[in-house]
Amino acid sequence: MPEWLPYVLGGALAALVGALPAGYFLARLQDRSRLANAQARGAEIAAQARREADNLLKDAQLQAKEDLFKRQEEFKREMEKERGKLREQEHRLEKREDLFDQKQREQQESDKMLKVAQKKLAERKEIVDCKTKELEGLLKTQGDKLLEIAKLNRDQAEKMLLERVENELSNEVAGRIQKHEAQIKSVAEEKAREILVSAIQRYSAAHTADTTVSTVDIPSDDMKGRIIGREGRNIRTFEKATGVDVIVDDTPGVVIVSAFDNVRREIGRLSLIKLIQDGRIHPSRIEEVVKETQEEMDRHILEIGKQAVQDANVVGPVQDKLMQLLGRLRFRTSYSQNVLQHSVEVAHLCGMMADDLGLNGPLARRCGLLHDVGKAADHEMEGGHPKVGAELAKRYGETSKEVLHAILGHHDDVTIGHIYTVLVAAADAISASRPGARRETLEKYVKRLEELEALASGFPGVEHAYAIQAGREVRVLANASQLTDSDSVRLCREIAKAIEQQLNYPGEIKVTVVREIRAVEMAK
Repeated sequence: MPEWLPYVLGGALAALVGALPAGYFLARLQDRSRLANAQARGAEIAAQARREADNLLKDAQLQAKEDLFKRQEEFKREMEKERGKLREQEHRLEKREDLFDQKQREQQESDKMLKVAQKKLAERKEIVDCKTKELEGLLKTQGDKLLEIAKLNRDQAEKMLLERVENELSNEVAGRIQKHEAQIKSVAEEKAREILVSAIQRYSAAHTADTTVSTVDIPSDDMKGRIIGREGRNIRTFEKATGVDVIVDDTPGVVIVSAFDNVRREIGRLSLIKLIQDGRIHPSRIEEVVKETQEEMDRHILEIGKQAVQDANVVGPVQDKLMQLLGRLRFRTSYSQNVLQHSVEVAHLCGMMADDLGLNGPLARRCGLLHDVGKAADHEMEGGHPKVGAELAKRYGETSKEVLHAILGHHDDVTIGHIYTVLVAAADAISASRPGARRETLEKYVKRLEELEALASGFPGVEHAYAIQAGREVRVLANASQLTDSDSVRLCREIAKAIEQQLNYPGEIKVTVVREIRAVEMAK
């Protein structure tokens, strides 16, 4: 260690010990200054807080006063409103009291008048009783005198009088009964005509006459030879499998399929179309295609039956067997009228007439749709189609007596016991008698119009005659140079009489004679 190091360390230590008091006092002074500043700052913050608190308190007091004032004003308004309601109620009560007092006064007056009227009535009753006793005495006296004059006792006189009255009344009653029966019959006939006319006008359906042949287009005449086959084996196999006749003649581009059974004819037509499109025509292929087409036709017939039930708006379940029979009616005709279309039309007509009569419309439509269902199987069972249809409907779940009776009796085969049978018979006649519905009816309709026009044209002075409105009116054009107005009136009467004497027609025919003069001049 150097010699001088202890002296240096001792001096430094002495200087350090001397500097400690001065630093301590300086720190104490600084702490006191900071404390004074903090206290001053705290006092200032406290003063500021007190001022803000005073301001908030004042604002809160002002807001409370304003809220109190507003609530007082609202309370006053509500009080005024309630006072107004109370005043109105008091006013209404006063009016009711006035009315009650007035009604009470009126009631008192009515009671007084009633008492007076009762008193007068009692007095009149006494007077009437007295007069009745006097009258009975006079009648008894007169009756005794009459008995003495007629030399009859009372029983004999009563008997003679009653017999005379009975004879007079019986004639009068019979006359009144006949009169009322005639009125009821007239009203019933008029109502029936209105219902029938309304049903006919509301439901109008297009009709087309069905035929018994179908044509199949072929791509070329070479196909005819393939259809016939070697030595005719293809065509024989086809006719045997389908039950139809195939006519291959010189007509270019077509082959004719003919059969009276429309189901078989449709199966044959569809099968032949498939074979022509396929191109493979030989006996085994023919049998395969015909079998496939028959299965498709069965499904198609069922769909047709379901659609017919929907078109007729029939309510309630209908078994698939009945719908199958309805579908077969699509391929059945009666005097060239399609039977299924006819059945749907009858259903609608029955429903309309039943609604007009206040009867069950859905039940009437069901009766009309099923009335000819026997025609789908009348060739397979014994009996007419009404009997066959009733048996089939009962077998396949139809339980309604009205429906079964309508099927059985719509051609008057049995005694009619239900109103729906009458509706079905009427609707059946309407559908069959529409012009164009049946080929025979159309021919008669055209013939009647021709006879009507020919009859009117045969009178002298007639230029033209036209039957219009389905033969319900004939319009006659008279020659103005040959006939006068008086002659036109006479001609109209003579034509009407001739129609009545020479023609048969339903309803009435209106005859109209038109005579006019036209003056034409050219201005040059």
